[in-house]
Amino acid sequence: MAYRWTPSPKLNDRKVEALATSINVSNNIATLLMQRGVATYDEAKQFFRPQLTDLHDPFLMMDMDKAIARIQAALANKERILIYGDYDVDGTTAVSTVFSFFRKLTSNIEFYIPDRYKEGYGISKIGIDYAVSTDVKLIIALDCGTRSVELIAYAKENDIDFIVCDHHLPGSEIPKAVALLNPKRKDCEYPYKELSGCGIGFKLIQAYAQLTDMPFEEITKYLDLVAVSTCSDIVDMRGENRVLVYYGLKRLNEDPCVGLQALLQSYQLKDNYEVSDIVFGIGPRINAAGRIGDAKSSVNLLIEQDFHQALKFSKTLNDNNSDRKDLDTDITREALAILEGSAHHQKRSSTVLFSEKWHKGVIGIVASRLIETYYKPTIIFSEVNGMLTGSARSVKDFDVHEAIGECGDLVEQYGGHKYAAGLTIKKENFDKFADTFDHIVGLKTNGDLNLLTPEIAYDLELDFSDITPKFYNLIQQLKPHGPGNMSPIFRTNNIKDSGNSKIVKEKHLKLGAIQKGTKFDGIGFGMSDVYEIISKNKPFDACYSIELNEYQGQTNLQLRVRDIRPV
Repeated sequence: MAYRWTPSPKLNDRKVEALATSINVSNNIATLLMQRGVATYDEAKQFFRPQLTDLHDPFLMMDMDKAIARIQAALANKERILIYGDYDVDGTTAVSTVFSFFRKLTSNIEFYIPDRYKEGYGISKIGIDYAVSTDVKLIIALDCGTRSVELIAYAKENDIDFIVCDHHLPGSEIPKAVALLNPKRKDCEYPYKELSGCGIGFKLIQAYAQLTDMPFEEITKYLDLVAVSTCSDIVDMRGENRVLVYYGLKRLNEDPCVGLQALLQSYQLKDNYEVSDIVFGIGPRINAAGRIGDAKSSVNLLIEQDFHQALKFSKTLNDNNSDRKDLDTDITREALAILEGSAHHQKRSSTVLFSEKWHKGVIGIVASRLIETYYKPTIIFSEVNGMLTGSARSVKDFDVHEAIGECGDLVEQYGGHKYAAGLTIKKENFDKFADTFDHIVGLKTNGDLNLLTPEIAYDLELDFSDITPKFYNLIQQLKPHGPGNMSPIFRTNNIKDSGNSKIVKEKHLKLGAIQKGTKFDGIGFGMSDVYEIISKNKPFDACYSIELNEYQGQTNLQLRVRDIRPV
């Protein structure tokens, strides 16, 4: 796949030099900081040394006072409370956090996770009817509920109050809940808008602890779950989220909850877990329960206090994850075969596929996999109860949620974000929907090759001589990485093969590179195709990140190659 290389926007040289001087770093490090919104000495200090005291007052969030008052009334009156959350990582960690906190204060509490297949995303009538049947008087909804206007009204008719803790964009109408905690409300002045659903659940327990003079340690013990949620949900990694994840990773490494201890033991034992371990290891295992089995298994694991019982729950999640991988691999292979054998599909601006055999729980993953090969807005459908349920994923700068909305009456139901959405259509409308969606994508992209060409956005141009152990140690302090603070990518021009480059294991590039007399080794996974460029002994340019390679007791800096092209 061909990539376009995009440099970061040019910064003011004087401001870069002023920051570099004030914190005693090189201009390159100062540039990286300014690209991440850090422009002053105080901001740099807060960035490099996050403090829990940097967290905002939770009562700055609209309706927080109402939420806490209603919870206090429920506890005082011994009302039954239901902690309700979505079936993904964010929802299950949010439920686990809030349930674990309040179960210490009342025995009249349980949790509820909707069934992905019977109930779908978010608040469901089945869930509310269950609450009615068990005499629940207060539902605390996490990672869902902002758009559940009719269902929350239905609950109210049945004498059930709602507190909604959510981070999804509100619609034109706000539900009549006792409290709607969502910083994305237009009338909410909370200073930070990008918390995960679990992050907002954490603010709820922070507010309760603050008002009742609980020790701060009573809530910081849940920061490992907040970190798992924030990293898995791919939300902004600056501001308050940076503080939460920084201390959440510290908790994960030093004293994780029993459930995460069990999950880590079955995943991989390491001295130090990072964001990548959550995104590629821990998160998928928690998610797999809702995709393949019952997401309640995830909550049961994360709230468990007995390690041996937690190990049994973690085995269930690992088995689910193994099944998920097999389904994901098989369906991706089938979908790629359809695309490769169809000139009709390859000419299109989008990818829209359906098979009644495909498992609903993995079609979102499959959509993402297809974008890695065919870089187009993609929707994969499966059949559930006679209807087609689709999972959409998008490419950079294309709003797939908006495009689905423009398909009008062909869509029965939809929701989500700019880059990921879910929808339901009638089976007989599949072909018409696919044509309409593709037409809309074509109009919106309008021949803009940039929109349909994957991008490598690089931070800086470096000479190899700029890459020193000190430089590497400083960029390590930019962690934890995520949106808004991605791992830095660099570009170096006029590189030549040092004579050590080769293809390893038939598909990977082992790079030996030299530039202006300085040599570096590198690895490019799945990049054997660019070996031809290097082997001609002509200069080439490269985009890469820098990592520490440990091999046979030796450690050295190496390049993680992202792309190579001839000068």
